[in-house]
Amino acid sequence: MVKKLLSLFVLLTLIVGCSPSYDETGGYKESTINKDFPVPANAEPGEANFGNPNIEKGVKYKLKNIGGEQGLLPPQRYFQEIEKLGWKEEKDKQMGSVHFFKKDDTVIAVEIEENSFDLYQLKEGAPY
Repeated sequence: MVKKLLSLFVLLTLIVGCSPSYDETGGYKESTINKDFPVPANAEPGEANFGNPNIEKGVKYKLKNIGGEQGLLPPQRYFQEIEKLGWKEEKDKQMGSVHFFKKDDTVIAVEIEENSFDLYQLKEGAPY
């Protein structure tokens, strides 16, 4: 019985330990929708569902511990990294957990959720 319990504990530790988790010191990589826009290095891309005609392309990233409960805590270090690469946050355009960043004529929306975030590249000239 003790061996079974120990085996179960080890298995659960491996599963939980291998899940991507937001780590502000883990570095960044190119996003899958725009090579100039960074995402945390251990974020796992998936598919984003959107029906908005103003969106050119989008992706959902899974990443534990980003956004806090209900996505109410924006990841400040991540946003600083985005701005460091020349993107300017359009703070007056923010809508709840959706933040907009602009560089030249490109606008990317970052929607922070609990344990995930979505990136949407808007069509050029689209209202936001």
